[in-house]
Amino acid sequence: MTIKKLITVPDELLRKKSQNIEKVSTDEKKLIKDLFETMYHHKGIGLAAIQVGIPKKIIVLDVMQKDDKKNPLCFINPVVKKIGNEKSKYEEGCLSIPNTFIEIERPKTCIVEYVDIDGKKKIMECDGLLSTCIQHEINHLDGKLIIDFLSKLKKDLIIKKLSKTKRNTDRIIV
Repeated sequence: MTIKKLITVPDELLRKKSQNIEKVSTDEKKLIKDLFETMYHHKGIGLAAIQVGIPKKIIVLDVMQKDDKKNPLCFINPVVKKIGNEKSKYEEGCLSIPNTFIEIERPKTCIVEYVDIDGKKKIMECDGLLSTCIQHEINHLDGKLIIDFLSKLKKDLIIKKLSKTKRNTDRIIV
């Protein structure tokens, strides 16, 4: 397994729409393992393939708390089929937008159709943090980021700040 390099804002690749997977091959299975390795390494709870520069519709998640046993979930070609009427708010962060947290209101529940790592079609009902996380990652597959929930002014300020940080080579971010 390999820890992949994360791409971050303002990289335009994050705005690219990801492509469906026709068949889950050995390459996709290796990529999924690498995505989990990368996500856990960076202490994230979700990661889309596009965040490592690969525009394929693959996301990985694990919303278990620190003390709980890992519960890795992989979704290939995920589609939200239904959303609930009730809303919930979470302060969301993103591995592609370092040190940025935005309170976002999303549907509290959703039903997702996807293909699993064995190529089988599945449907999952998601609630709470899992629902929020899967919606966040599916947004990535469509080129949408959490900063898109902000006003243009706030979004531009965050992008400008992150662009400066990238250019400042004296800084070390661990």
